[in-house]
This record gives sequence, structure tokens and C-alpha cells, in this order.
Amino acid sequence: MKSMKFISWNVNGLRACVGKGFDTIFNELDADFFCLQETKMQAGQLDLPFLGYESYWNYAEKKGYSGTAIYTKHKPLSVRYGIGIEEHDHEGRVITLEYEDFFFITVYVPNAQDGLRRLDYRMKWEDDFLSYIKELDRQKPVIFCGDLNVAHEEIDLKNPKTNHNNPGFTDEERGKFTTLLQSGFKDTFRTLHPDDETYSWWSYRFHAREKNIGWRIDYFVVSERLMPQVTSASIHTEIMGSDHCPVELILGK
Repeated sequence: MKSMKFISWNVNGLRACVGKGFDTIFNELDADFFCLQETKMQAGQLDLPFLGYESYWNYAEKKGYSGTAIYTKHKPLSVRYGIGIEEHDHEGRVITLEYEDFFFITVYVPNAQDGLRRLDYRMKWEDDFLSYIKELDRQKPVIFCGDLNVAHEEIDLKNPKTNHNNPGFTDEERGKFTTLLQSGFKDTFRTLHPDDETYSWWSYRFHAREKNIGWRIDYFVVSERLMPQVTSASIHTEIMGSDHCPVELILGK
């Protein structure tokens, strides 16, 4: 596989991010694939083409909520929106592009929310999403990225003790991610950087980013058999514009 660069970024409102230099960042990163989560838009609200890229958008039915997009320099064989399950496909959370050698997916995983009021739904989502990617993986390797709304291990957030059983760090959510990894997939950043305490999201409160009180909840995950082709996995903590920063994968030589 020739070298390809993938970027994933939860922009927490694309229109707001555009006002904070999104265009410049997009062009400087110069990725083959540039994925967005939490675009918080409806169709027609923002025209944002980039030369040499096609773009695919999945909007939530609810206004100003969720939403995903992929910009790519490579025309896909096919495009799917959602995972084919009515219960999950109203919130614009998944886009799948099919290529000759792999499936590429961007995903914005539902948050368990305050008081864990959506944890049961999240558990159902996890099972159904895993079934979806396993089915694809039987056909050809899978690369998926996005805001997975879970810090998997204690190393993945600054304050694991005080955050235990908060949304994104419940035993249930972490267990589902373990199950996913045991199903033939690899967390690329953690595989290449087993001891690295780098985060991808910081609360807007309490000067968390200045103090680097963060969580790593944005990931690139690949089918195990693709891992030998992963050249690098990195986190762009220097890039502002959202409460998340972009994460990167380079695949192929």
C-alpha cells in the first residue's frame, strides 16, 4: 500500500471551527482523508469545498447536534451512511467508504451523558457497531477513526481515580472497547506508544487544556492484519480550534 495520511478531528461545531482557522489547518495537514465529528450542521448550512477533495456528509435529524463528514482525495467504490439499524441511524454518526483494499469509517460514538442516562443505549450501540465492523472485516480490512467517547485505560486520562464511572470512563464502556480490541482490531496509537500519556480532549472548564488535564478519546483503530502497514500514529496537541485536537494515522510505506 502506498503511503496515505488520515486525519480525524472532533471540531465541536464546524461553523465555529471555521472561524478559528479551520481552512488553514486543513490545508497545512494535507491529508488523503480528513474526517470530522460533531459538525453540528444541517445540509446547506455551510459550503466548504477544498480543491482536490470530494466530501461526504452525514447529518443528524436533530438540529445543531452530532454529525460527521469525510473529505477524501480518493474516490470510493461505495459510500454508506449509518450502520443499517434504524435505532442508530438518526444522529449522523457513521460514514463508511469502501476502497479496493479496505473499508474506511468515521464514527462519532454516543456519549453516555450526565448521570449515565444514556449508558444502556450506548451499550446497545457498542454491540451493534462491533457487529457492523466485524461483518466488514470479513470482506476486507477495516480502518475506523473518530471520537469514541471512551478513555480505555488509566493512562488515557489525567485523573482516572476521580473520574471512575463518569461518562467515558465507566467499567462498561471500557469493557466494550476491550471486547472490540479482542475481536481482531488494534488501537494504533497505544500499540505504537504503549507508555505515552498524550490526550486528545480537554474540558473547556478550569483551564484544563493549559494544565493538560485531558483525556484520550479520539482514535484510529485498524484490523490487526493492517497493523504492520501502520507507519505512525500521532496526536496534534498543538492544534487549537476545538476542545479536541486532531489525531493522525499514516499507513503504508
